[in-house]
Amino acid sequence: MTAPTSIIAHRVERILAFMFIGLVALSVVCFIAVITATALGVGANDGFSKGIWPIVLVLPLIALPSAFCLLIALLVVNGVRRARASRAS
Repeated sequence: MTAPTSIIAHRVERILAFMFIGLVALSVVCFIAVITATALGVGANDGFSKGIWPIVLVLPLIALPSAFCLLIALLVVNGVRRARASRAS
């Protein structure tokens, strides 16, 4: 049977991976929404400054660097887990 710390480490890796994927997917959806809205003429007459558009425009500016930090954290956690596993065996 595996050690309980191993289960927690795998859980942390899964959480980091899903958060990373979620943030990148959300950013891609926002990019596509802005491109589509621009093609449909929402940007005319300052249309992007009303409603939910400011959030859609700013979200990738926050989500992509956060996703990059999560990817670095995931690599560090994975490296630490593999180093501990190799020392144990």
